Amino acid sequence: MKKLAIVILGAPNDAEGNLSSIAIERCQRALTEYAANPDAKMLPTGGWGDHFNTTDKSHGYYTRQYLMAHGVPERNILECAESANTIQDAQLVRPIVRRHEIDALIVVTSDFHIPRARFLFEREFPDLRLSFSAAQTHLPEEELGRLKEHEAKALARLKQSNAIGN
Repeated sequence: MKKLAIVILGAPNDAEGNLSSIAIERCQRALTEYAANPDAKMLPTGGWGDHFNTTDKSHGYYTRQYLMAHGVPERNILECAESANTIQDAQLVRPIVRRHEIDALIVVTSDFHIPRARFLFEREFPDLRLSFSAAQTHLPEEELGRLKEHEAKALARLKQSNAIGN
């Protein structure tokens, strides 16, 4: 039987641990995927970083609390990949996937973040069945535009460094 994990990529929370709108949108999308795949395990990502979490608990802790508050049993949530960025998300998920013998992933992230997440997870997991699930982002157009621009530049840098490394 296939073992599926739903990976919820981290997003900002505030200094009190309250999830940002982006983080909540990702959690809501993960809950939708979980409803369609009730045998799946949830795998949150996100540790600490000046740009997304400066509390004493990992971002994944807050994601876990949100998921449990919305009906996901604690036994269905795997340990958190305590990453500081999307590259680490993919890298730190790998040992968890191996330990739990997961053979398929649904990677949940924001719509604007899917291309970079896809690039990194496909590079890290060429041997796994992967799918990607986009949470719709509801931000002011100017703010969303800045995020899209950041993502395009970050993906271009990754592709360039990948081409140099081959």
